[in-house]
Amino acid sequence: MICGHKYWETGSRVIAKGMSSSPLGVPGIFRRRFLTQPSAAAGLLALSATALTETARGASGPGSGGKGASLAKPLPNLLDSPERVTLSALPKGATPEQAISAIRRVAEAATDFSWLSRGDVVFIKPASNSPHQYPATTSPLAVLAIARLLREKGAGRVIVGDKPGVEWVHQDKSRQRGSSRAILSKNGLHQAALESGAEVHYFDEAGYDAYFADRTEHESHWRGELWFPSILREVDHLVVLPRVSRHTLAGTSFGLKTAVGWLRDDSRLELHRDARSFWEKAVEINDALVLRQKFRLVLSLAIKVQTTFGPDRGYTVEPDPGLVFGSESLLAHDMVALGWLLWNREQWTPAEHLVWYRDPYRAYPGALNRAFVGYIWGFKELLASETYNSLPSRSVRTDPQLSHAASLKGGVPQLELEDVSEMLPEGIRNYLVEKATS
Repeated sequence: MICGHKYWETGSRVIAKGMSSSPLGVPGIFRRRFLTQPSAAAGLLALSATALTETARGASGPGSGGKGASLAKPLPNLLDSPERVTLSALPKGATPEQAISAIRRVAEAATDFSWLSRGDVVFIKPASNSPHQYPATTSPLAVLAIARLLREKGAGRVIVGDKPGVEWVHQDKSRQRGSSRAILSKNGLHQAALESGAEVHYFDEAGYDAYFADRTEHESHWRGELWFPSILREVDHLVVLPRVSRHTLAGTSFGLKTAVGWLRDDSRLELHRDARSFWEKAVEINDALVLRQKFRLVLSLAIKVQTTFGPDRGYTVEPDPGLVFGSESLLAHDMVALGWLLWNREQWTPAEHLVWYRDPYRAYPGALNRAFVGYIWGFKELLASETYNSLPSRSVRTDPQLSHAASLKGGVPQLELEDVSEMLPEGIRNYLVEKATS
């Protein structure tokens, strides 16, 4: 059962087994697999030297130069228009029933569901990048609560699906390695979907050709069309259920970053290989016409937060209180998510877990990304890959993903917080607002 121990408690404030203390900071399982391929191993050795060189000459900050260096950009303007995020505080140790109740309350306050007509088909997109359980992936409780709520509101079909990261499930025209069904069964999301009465749909099971090409509404950094699963043409609405996590390559992983899971693996290759615009392209996936037309709601259960490394493993904090928050705006939701991640890094994460080899985004994400390209797609793509430097995520306006998303909207909206629990401490509220505007 989802409300039982197996899918609910994954341990708090402990660093997961398998974390690496190697110079590259690569998880042990990644390192072992990478080194079994001779060409990729040679690339890893070369990239190790590159990473150390870049770190030594200051590549961990903006403006350090070098191929693919990410330079600081003008900060986006602050807008007068507000965007609302509904949230609820939950005491540490809240029961599954309390969490489900808070999720439902936040969802019903975040949207009036006027977009949902009886018989409509709704697709729920979780963050299921790996077999590791919440908060490395979306909480099964969030899937359970939202799927049931949608069915109660009149949805004819509710579908839960995804395709995990390419290191776990990789598919091209001729072969496939790994299984989305197996991954979501391990992290508990498959069982949550079925228990809620929803269907499951895994993009890899439909086949490599079960994708269609779509473009972004605005000019983007993508070379051309993006490839999305055909199931998107069959559904009426999209609901996104991320989690709050650090990310070794991207810095952070919230609602916007979850969109990578929609892409076929050739589009994912472009994202990682052509990495000078890595953050921009990740954000711009959400500007694809099909996603813009069908997105309705984003909600995070954030009673646990993965504050270092990520996305598959890291230091887990269980704060008191925890939060549930949702919005009809991906950007506004992620503004709160960033503030919540920063709060838990500052208040609850010991300093020894924030050092560069346990939190490698701070040092050389571009070198790690190139090693990742070589491991997944081979030495030829590694040689063609670009690098980039770490940019700070001190606030919404400095975070490379959120600042780009704000620029696409013309600026950073005013954050309007609605606390339906009336239990949010004033200090946390002020901190979230400050990080959204500074």
